[in-house]
Amino acid sequence: MISSLTIKDHILRWGSRTYIMGILNLTPDSFSGDGLLQKDSTPDKFQIDIESILEKARDLVENGADILDVGGESTRPGAQIVSAEEEMKRVLPVINALAANMDVIISIDTYKASVAEAAIQHGAHMVNDVWGLHADPDLAGIAAEYHTPIILMHNRSSWVNAEIKERLGGRYVGIPYDNLIEDVRRELLESVTIARSAGIPDDRIIIDPGIGFGKTVEQNLELVDRLNEFRMLGYPVLLGPSRKSFIGYTLNLPPDQRLEGTAAAISIGIARGADIVRVHDVTFMSRVVQMTDAIVRHRMDENQD
Repeated sequence: MISSLTIKDHILRWGSRTYIMGILNLTPDSFSGDGLLQKDSTPDKFQIDIESILEKARDLVENGADILDVGGESTRPGAQIVSAEEEMKRVLPVINALAANMDVIISIDTYKASVAEAAIQHGAHMVNDVWGLHADPDLAGIAAEYHTPIILMHNRSSWVNAEIKERLGGRYVGIPYDNLIEDVRRELLESVTIARSAGIPDDRIIIDPGIGFGKTVEQNLELVDRLNEFRMLGYPVLLGPSRKSFIGYTLNLPPDQRLEGTAAAISIGIARGADIVRVHDVTFMSRVVQMTDAIVRHRMDENQD
């Protein structure tokens, strides 16, 4: 198992504690309702209030976020596709401001090579690719060139299998897997092979089983419960269940009422070996993470001795 990752002046020591990735959605159509773009007076145009976003970012860091994940395109089922040019207009001013004003690890949430490269040049320290290097073949080379850590997420999303309900949002139905865990493990390792072939070293790779991306409610529940089987692949694991539809459909609750469900998934995920959790509600989840770490980390250390 890889022991640590150094990013700028920050060292992430895997297994010592769970790291928190706070979400900054620079979109008008986030599934969770936390998009930070504001409507302009012109149709389909949006304003970026840098000061309010910086205030939000400072709040996330002060309350426990180790990483800020900046994204300019919604990944919810049925979301509008955003061009690379529009995505850069949304994220680059914010990344530039974050890099200039805060000492925090900045992640760019994109699957486009051109957006990733521009974001890195403006101060981003890592890339979070929701398509695991399968959407843009040039992204692996960009991460390798800049020696940038990359999160490789598993994704079988298809709008054909999306079902959207007004109150609960979108979910996936009828997604076929021969063997859920083995299929996801195999496809994640395919992403790892692409990364390594481009020159990205193992210690710069993080894997994510892709909760909510091309999985049914029941499949997402199983992935959280069996997360340890992904950590066995030898790479740090990120878990992103925050406010996801599998929680909403399990509890029959809309996105703004999924705090407790997210907390349960985070706790189980940490017990199963998650190294990073990606969350919206940083203050609350930071307490959940600290308490869960206090309970389970000593046991993990004993098992590693």
